[in-house]
Amino acid sequence: MRFRLLALLGVVSALALPAFAQTAKPDVKGLYLLTDYPAVSVQPGTTSTINLHLRNYGLPPERLALAVSGVPKGWTATLLGGGQPVAAAMPATDDSVSLDLRLDVPKNAGTGTDTLTVTAQGGGQSVSLPLQVTLAKELPAKLALTTDLPELRGSSSSSFEYTLHIKNDSGKKMLVSLAADAPQNFDTSFTEAYGSQQLTAIPVDAGKSKDVKLKVSPPSTVDAGHYPVTVHVDADGAKASAKVALDITGQPKLALAGREGLLSANATAGRQATIPVTVMNTGTAPAENVTLSGNAPDGWKIEFNPKTIARIAPNKKQEVQALLTPSDKAIAGDYVTGMTASAKGETGTANFRITVTTATVWGVAGVGIIGAALLIMVGAVARFGRR
Repeated sequence: MRFRLLALLGVVSALALPAFAQTAKPDVKGLYLLTDYPAVSVQPGTTSTINLHLRNYGLPPERLALAVSGVPKGWTATLLGGGQPVAAAMPATDDSVSLDLRLDVPKNAGTGTDTLTVTAQGGGQSVSLPLQVTLAKELPAKLALTTDLPELRGSSSSSFEYTLHIKNDSGKKMLVSLAADAPQNFDTSFTEAYGSQQLTAIPVDAGKSKDVKLKVSPPSTVDAGHYPVTVHVDADGAKASAKVALDITGQPKLALAGREGLLSANATAGRQATIPVTVMNTGTAPAENVTLSGNAPDGWKIEFNPKTIARIAPNKKQEVQALLTPSDKAIAGDYVTGMTASAKGETGTANFRITVTTATVWGVAGVGIIGAALLIMVGAVARFGRR
């Protein structure tokens, strides 16, 4: 029983040790000056910045004087804290202070390697950090251009937008020019990733990247198909390019007209008139379930036969009959009636001029009234004339 208990305790201890090892903090105490890159290269005639951290592990906060030694003749070395020159720092216990060492190197500085030493000292505590700075020739200009979504699909009425990543892999800031080779009558424009201002060039810092958007607008008459676009970037002799593409699907386009292109017709007040209307699809895709509707003056009626066209192929047309009945109170004259064909968001409209005449029965009645008036007049003349 005793051996079993010891074995069980051993197993528990073995399982607990990894967890304890993960939570236990290293026994570190003191003051440290740290940097991610203790050996750097800079170019003559430039300004470079080296990021530093003054770290306090387990010590009471105290004022620490800062200094830089070993600065070559003609160079300027400035310690910055929060963007301002500083001469001392005070990191809290188990905390750090961020510093920047700015180096201004003259153009005539000779190539080679120098060691600069940054020190922090105060209250019996002292720490130093040696930095190797090598003067080298300027890195050659180099650009990279990539995109996450190189191919987009849509209709000829769609806007195609591509996000492009421009990387400046050279040692200096560059003004990068932007251009795009697109098919004829395609419009292209560049904007910032989060803006609407159009660009022809954009500045990119050394070793950094910037995103721009390319917008491509195809002409409304373009056929369905695959259309490539090549994007170019250029700066200080460095060039890069990337290819994107538009997959354009077909789209119907509807238009209305009367027979033989006429947009006029005659009708009689109170009577139904049949007007032939031609529905045309001038687009690049079939028009499905085309519905007809009309907008006539108050008191008029308008219907279509048929009311719906199942399908009109591209560059084809079909005739329907508009059944139009003007109001029986309509007076003679010209009126405008609008007619519309619609299919999945695509519409075509036309305005027809309708010339309305009054019914012939009113003309016969008018002649009868005039005749009766003449007979009365003749009778009256004959009767009173004898006297």
